[in-house]
Amino acid sequence: MLITESTVDQLAWEKMNQLVPCIVQHVLTGEVLMQGYMNRDALLQTLQTKAVTFYSRSKQRLWQKGEQSGHVLQFTGAYRDCDNDSILVQAIPQGPTCHLGTRSCFAEAPAPFLVQLNNIIKARRSASPDASYTAKLLSQPIKRIAQKVGEEGVEVALAATVQDKDELLNESADLLYHLLVTLEASDLSLEQVLEVLHQRHR
Repeated sequence: MLITESTVDQLAWEKMNQLVPCIVQHVLTGEVLMQGYMNRDALLQTLQTKAVTFYSRSKQRLWQKGEQSGHVLQFTGAYRDCDNDSILVQAIPQGPTCHLGTRSCFAEAPAPFLVQLNNIIKARRSASPDASYTAKLLSQPIKRIAQKVGEEGVEVALAATVQDKDELLNESADLLYHLLVTLEASDLSLEQVLEVLHQRHR
């Protein structure tokens, strides 16, 4: 359930000495970024300032994520679980989330599949054209890469028109893959596209 300033007191603060665990999730990719703790004041400050703020058990004070590094978490929403004793915060990270410089404090956990695919495509950019189909595509002029998007788009449309669902699934996968390659070749990313959609959704 969505947390608002008027529902903060509905959380089960008494269960854990006035603290509740808080998981932060990337609102665009679904990636889990970190876990911290919040008290009432930290949650209220997060809701009011739109900058994710925690309670530091070691420093015994509120701390805004990124207050020193500048890598703040731009708050988009907070939700309580079914027992009212934990919080899911969704946010957009401004730089690495982990103090070790990684996107997530759970760096070894697999990212959501589309993020993994995007990362693989990015890694292929510096590989030999003989290494893979992706590397070969990325070695070609952008006009040729963009042409593949057009070809796959037509195939998607044709499969949908004749209501061939298996073909539609396969061609849609091809289209999405070639779109990601085109974005990489243009120095753009899936995350930037998701940000555009997120802004439109607002």
